[in-house]
Amino acid sequence: MAKVKYYYDADTLSYRKIAVRKGDLYKVSILWLLGILLTAFIGFILLSQFIMSPNERSQRRELENLKLHYKLLSKRMEESSSILHQLQERDNNIYRTYFEANPIPDEQRKAGFGGVNRYKHLEGFDNSTMIKKLTKNVDVLSKQLVVQSKSLDEIVQLAKEKEKMLASIPAILPVKLEDLTRMASGFKWRMHPILKIRKFHKGMDFTAPKGTPIYASGNGKVIRAQRSATFGKVVYIDHGYGYKTIYAHMDKIKARKGQRVKRGDLIGYVGNTGRSVSSHLHYEVHKNNRAVNPINFYYGDLTPEEFSAMQKAAEEEGQSYD
Repeated sequence: MAKVKYYYDADTLSYRKIAVRKGDLYKVSILWLLGILLTAFIGFILLSQFIMSPNERSQRRELENLKLHYKLLSKRMEESSSILHQLQERDNNIYRTYFEANPIPDEQRKAGFGGVNRYKHLEGFDNSTMIKKLTKNVDVLSKQLVVQSKSLDEIVQLAKEKEKMLASIPAILPVKLEDLTRMASGFKWRMHPILKIRKFHKGMDFTAPKGTPIYASGNGKVIRAQRSATFGKVVYIDHGYGYKTIYAHMDKIKARKGQRVKRGDLIGYVGNTGRSVSSHLHYEVHKNNRAVNPINFYYGDLTPEEFSAMQKAAEEEGQSYD
């Protein structure tokens, strides 16, 4: 039952009953209803900030997960860039230096990322800055990896070529040290035993019994294997890289023209053919068509003591054997 309200009437000195009109009642009811609706709406707005739908919660978890993986991926990118930088340093300062190749400048390693805005299609998103940065870092790293990969391919090729060159350079005695009777004459002016004139001796004479094996001093190709008036039975080997060797006065030739030989392969036997006065091997080394002292090419076959003794014998005066 609704409470009855009264008011004090000063004119009649009595309390009079307050009459509520229906119009006023409707207005009050509407105001109360609007107040309730407004309160409910504001409450819903405030509550929605703290209470999310399952879909919103899923999206937020996914976003947080993406941010976490972005940080992890960025860290791995930095680690990979650091490792690549160290490899680039070794490439320029060790590998390419050893093989006498020019270092790759930084401009070449990082070229191709200026000018046109290649990341414009990534703009306009909530995380555009983050996405653009990561994409650019990936592109830079990929570019550097391509350049480094090509550089290492070149280094591998240079290493193979270096190995081939080292195997080709004349580096051993053409006659085994234990088979030698003595080292007769070296690279210097000598009295020719037949012509009886002083003539520059362009090689070294190794005295050894007839039939002693003669070996190729480096990898190469036999370009001559024949008999001549001066050298008798002789073999010429082209080792490439400007090097050639001559093996003269053989008793018997085992190599043939056009044959490819390796260091240590048997190519003939010591003899006394051509302009020779005793059984021996006349051995020459040529670099760029100029005779050079063969004694400088025995580093692969002699100990320091053996090299010193042979060098001393090569300097002794006397006539050559050819």
